[in-house]
Amino acid sequence: MIRQAAPDLASARVLDDGCGIGAYVERLRPLAREVWGLDFESERVAEAARRLGPERLLVAAAEALPFGDRSFDLVLSNEVIEHVADDRRAVAEMVRVLRPGGRAVLFCPNRWYPVEQHGIYWRGTYRFGNIPLVNYLPDPLRDHLAPHVRAYTAPGLLKLFDGLPVQVMSHERIYGGYDNLVARFGVAARALRTAVQGAERSPLQVFGLSHLLVVRRID
Repeated sequence: MIRQAAPDLASARVLDDGCGIGAYVERLRPLAREVWGLDFESERVAEAARRLGPERLLVAAAEALPFGDRSFDLVLSNEVIEHVADDRRAVAEMVRVLRPGGRAVLFCPNRWYPVEQHGIYWRGTYRFGNIPLVNYLPDPLRDHLAPHVRAYTAPGLLKLFDGLPVQVMSHERIYGGYDNLVARFGVAARALRTAVQGAERSPLQVFGLSHLLVVRRID
């Protein structure tokens, strides 16, 4: 999906904005001219540095990227903006560091996916796990149960880009890879994954796990 969004990846300068332990940095470095990774959590960056070496890995907030304007051809944000303090600012920073014609590829949770995967707070105690239907609740109740993470409707996600110099190249909702289920249950889980991912090509796409949004800087 990233290759489709960035056809000139081989000559691109890439930023993984919220790189965690560096999984995408590791996969992208052989494919792109230069790849940087940053994350707000220093422990994750340290783990990435132990695995990949410390070059071009930084601790920084998505709302204050430590790069000049128009620095990158591609910015990747994989399930990050739902966690930051100021998602609108984080999006504006992604666009700021893009070169004209550069693209941002953004994944984030879909509000209409029927399961909240980040757990909830119930009576003051955090309960880890997949909790059904939380995101279907009215905003005040949903945000009380899951104040630590956002989930986005399509209009809500696109509104973050209002006033920014971008063009939407593509927007879809995708289902997961379900790799843990496949590892555990084998053939049966693969068949289920194929069926579920087939929903991406049907009206059931609206219930997909995540948004996949690609925008291009146009100024």
